Amino acid sequence: MLIVGAGPTGLALACVLARRRVAFRIIDKTAEYFAGSRGKGLQPRSLEVLEDLGAIDRILANGRFHLPFRAYDGATVLGDHDMHADRVPTPDVPYASPLIIPQWRVEQILRERLAEYGGQVELAIELMGFEQNGDGVTATLGPDGTEQLVAEYMVGADGGRSFVRKELGVGFEGETWKSERMLVGDVQVDGVDREHWHSWPKHEAGWVALCPLPGTESFQFQAQIAADEPDEPTLQRFQQIIEERTGRSDIRLHHATWLSLYRANVRMVDRYRVGRVFLAGDAAHVHSPAGGQGMNTGIQDAYNLGWKLGEVLAGGSGELLDTYEEERLPIAAALLGITTKLHRAIFPGNLSDLRRGPETLQLGLNYRGSSLARDERDVPASVQAGDRAPDAPCHDAGGKPIRLFDLFRGPHFTLLAFGRGVATGAIARRYGSSVHVYTIIGAGEAADNAALDTTVVDTAGHAYRAYDVAAGTLVLVRPDGYIGLMAGGSSRRSVDEYLAATLQPYPPKE
Repeated sequence: MLIVGAGPTGLALACVLARRRVAFRIIDKTAEYFAGSRGKGLQPRSLEVLEDLGAIDRILANGRFHLPFRAYDGATVLGDHDMHADRVPTPDVPYASPLIIPQWRVEQILRERLAEYGGQVELAIELMGFEQNGDGVTATLGPDGTEQLVAEYMVGADGGRSFVRKELGVGFEGETWKSERMLVGDVQVDGVDREHWHSWPKHEAGWVALCPLPGTESFQFQAQIAADEPDEPTLQRFQQIIEERTGRSDIRLHHATWLSLYRANVRMVDRYRVGRVFLAGDAAHVHSPAGGQGMNTGIQDAYNLGWKLGEVLAGGSGELLDTYEEERLPIAAALLGITTKLHRAIFPGNLSDLRRGPETLQLGLNYRGSSLARDERDVPASVQAGDRAPDAPCHDAGGKPIRLFDLFRGPHFTLLAFGRGVATGAIARRYGSSVHVYTIIGAGEAADNAALDTTVVDTAGHAYRAYDVAAGTLVLVRPDGYIGLMAGGSSRRSVDEYLAATLQPYPPKE
């Protein structure tokens, strides 16, 4: 595997492949790691992905939930607002609101996790060109173009100006809103506290905001600028804007680590794959930063593609790779619509539109209707095949607390058999470590002494409620935490057919 681009998307993909022991290289043409907060929020679904990848403790230690907005008119405080105040963790949703954390820190943590898996990023290596055929991709690497690498597959995660996308000839349809621009950067600030996201929305020249970046001494500066203003971002210009739009001389900016001009682009590809080359993250879709969707969508592109590449390279069906575009392209199209709507509301500085709908949390994104989503029940309930698999606190047969997310963690499928008496031994024997099988029983039910290690006690009924199932239901959870199959307990053949079409069966255990 060759991964081009070492931002959040490329790094997440590398982690997924590394833990599957897939041979890969991840390269980036830059000589230094990105040092800015272009993205600064992780949505709940991305936090679940990062928990699965073993990075969540470091992520949470360097971020913050529920940072309230404080709005001003000059020196006058208009009020505080936490757009996610009513969102708290529940048994099925352990992360209920976005985490503020700068993008560079997310990348740093993912690089650390990748190193623990035995991988590393190669900097200052540019993709100069590539060719592909039915057997693989031959890539020419820089800086002098003398190295050639042959890979079975290649993924372009190289950003909105993607070289890979351009070389493939894939269109990037959409528009650039040339009149809607922002200056953005990471700076240290004196004169305001770090307990609020400070915003001055009412100035005639446009709004300005200062967001403290947890785990650092910096704030992210954002300011709307007119179409005819100079493009050059400088600390002096940032300071001038702060003084003009706040009417205060006590707010001082210093020690800038990243300064940039942002132009609003809304674009996406019409295909995610050409032969053995795939596109992911900003290389496939760019949109307004409103709602904090960009970095998150890229991470989840990688999470979807990574397990599929791993299964195919291990001997699974090559048709599995067709489902990447099938599942992720509609998601990108929907998110472009969501972020555009939010941008239109926020860009003029309208504080009445600070609320965020649940769609921005990405927990409700689903693959219903995908060829990998099969619901064989006569009457599907509120949770269906294709949906995110909920969490639930339970106990093992010995009384030790355990979460369903603990069972899902790793590169395997997970089969949950709700209720005793559902025979799943043949599945476990046929697929070995590729499928972990568990029986979910209610409190007070006796566990099968022959299967204590794979028995989970739904002590408070959270699992049954989260999945909205009755005893006798089989739930097959994919490696990326989405439900692949829901069926009655007598439909073990359906489970086997689903897995046989996806995985390379392991020899039966002796």
